[in-house]
Amino acid sequence: VCFIPGGLDCSISFVSHVVGKVCVHGRQKEILSVLVPRLTDLTKSDCIWQRICWRLVECVPDRWMEAVVLGFVQRAPGADVLSRLLGNLVVKNKKAQFVVTQKMLLLQYCHTTAVLQNLLGYLSLDTLRRALLIKVLQELLETWGSSSAVKHSPPEQQQYISKAILICLSHLKGPEIESCRQELLTSMMEGVKCHLDSNLPQIRRLGMIVAESISSKINTDGPVLKFQYEEDDEVRELQSLLVQTPPFCVVPSLPDDDRNEKADAALPLLLESNKKSHTAAPVMPDEESDAELDSDDDLIPYDMSEDKELKIKAPVYIRDCIEVLTGSEDVDKWEATVKALESLVRKNPAATREVSVELAKILLHLEEKTCIEGFVELRQRAQVAVLTTDPIPVAKYLTSQFYSLNYSLRQRVDILDVLVLAAQELSYPKSLGKTKHSGAKKPCIQLLPGSDSSKDWRRIVDERIKSKTRRFATGQSQVELASGPNEFNSVAGHFFFPLIQHFDRPLTTFDLLGEDHFVLGRLVHTLAILMYLAVSTVAVAAMGKALLEFVWALRFHTDSYVRQGLLSSISSMLLSVPTECLLEDMTEELLETQSWLEDVVEKDPDGDCRRLALQNLLLMENLKKKLRTVPS
Repeated sequence: VCFIPGGLDCSISFVSHVVGKVCVHGRQKEILSVLVPRLTDLTKSDCIWQRICWRLVECVPDRWMEAVVLGFVQRAPGADVLSRLLGNLVVKNKKAQFVVTQKMLLLQYCHTTAVLQNLLGYLSLDTLRRALLIKVLQELLETWGSSSAVKHSPPEQQQYISKAILICLSHLKGPEIESCRQELLTSMMEGVKCHLDSNLPQIRRLGMIVAESISSKINTDGPVLKFQYEEDDEVRELQSLLVQTPPFCVVPSLPDDDRNEKADAALPLLLESNKKSHTAAPVMPDEESDAELDSDDDLIPYDMSEDKELKIKAPVYIRDCIEVLTGSEDVDKWEATVKALESLVRKNPAATREVSVELAKILLHLEEKTCIEGFVELRQRAQVAVLTTDPIPVAKYLTSQFYSLNYSLRQRVDILDVLVLAAQELSYPKSLGKTKHSGAKKPCIQLLPGSDSSKDWRRIVDERIKSKTRRFATGQSQVELASGPNEFNSVAGHFFFPLIQHFDRPLTTFDLLGEDHFVLGRLVHTLAILMYLAVSTVAVAAMGKALLEFVWALRFHTDSYVRQGLLSSISSMLLSVPTECLLEDMTEELLETQSWLEDVVEKDPDGDCRRLALQNLLLMENLKKKLRTVPS
């Protein structure tokens, strides 16, 4: 930046053109990393330099305006500095206004939280720009509350929009909130519904946090919304955005001397207020302190150190357990039965088979009478024990109940979890005593409520792909795994086919293809896991063909969680079905699937869906290589 001697008038449009052209040709970092700090220092106390800087950015041609504005926003050390450098550019220039209020907030989501705070803080620091801040908030809330946007935009963009909303709310003043209270309330109700309908826990939590923030702003005196969710660093970061630290200075900026004088003047006032607050502290009279001492603390407690807790004996027969679970009013006995049921079922397989379906029905409808630690896990383990002890009749019962009336979504998800865990147990050989393979690890699928089964499923698929990769190297010998008959071989069809038959038949209280898409997502992931566990079974080819048709019918589903399950199903089918069956019986279907997968890699907004589709294409490429190596 050069100085003009003699107070001569001049035009800086040439400099504006140079800055704009350099920025648009990819040298934004080089020029603005020098220009912005220098202008920041010059505009601190000199109003003339502020006007020069404003004129500099205003004279940038529209075709280069985006690159210049974006560079200033990214490199300004704070919102107050950005306000000094740009002035009211967004009010005067339509292109700059579009970049700041539309493109950087609604069309892009790659910017950091600091850039968002710079941008929205800049809009809040002048009365002419505050109207744009309110307009931006309304547009952000409209996007946040759109069910189409929630379904089709990636989670990263939704988190970016949520951050922008919280920062906007932190800048709003009381009269502004009062003027748009009804609009905020309407947007909050629509948006929180869309987010809570999502199958992704991250999206649901974003909806809760933003709804809580809006509610706290519009209901300062009354009750506010409060959700239950697990707090982590991401949640705390989002909540901190609602508490906005006021900028150090506003436009027009004060000289350093004046700022120091004001700070020195404010210091005695602060000390005086602290002194007053200390002197105003109430002093407790002696009578009240004496009354507090007159209590029952001098009573001697009973000695209960040698007392022993009475242990309730659990039933030893399966039928006695059924009687306790269905009709007993003794809470302690009921609790002991729940804790002992799994081991009792596994120790008495013959007695369990006599009442297996009845016991499965009782466990499916069992509700917690007392506060037992780990009740859900205890019930689930007992259900798995019953199902593995008598697989065919119990599997028929559970799969038939999945599509029956008068079941809650929680119960239907419980059925899917139990089927998967039982199939996993049946498909792996049982260790007999302590052998040399007792320390070997096997894939574990955890489907307790609140867990994300798809992550475990993908880990298992990755392990399977890794096991099929040939590596020519010497090293430690692999731990020998257990060997034995695959008990899932003869029952795989009873687990799989009933689940896939009636998915497109809506019931009065259950519509998989409609509003109950969360259960549909869990169903798809369950089918994918069952397909994986059915490797080398007799029914694997038929299961693979049926699963491919099922995937083809749902391939354009709008929910990303369902699409992830469909792509995982393709992976399990390619890994489990023998190559000969794939190439002979499903050639046309595989070619159509390949074309769809290529579209997913290019166009799907969800990053996990793109990754899974690419993984499937690599698996198909391996199949082609196998086909070429087969001698004719």
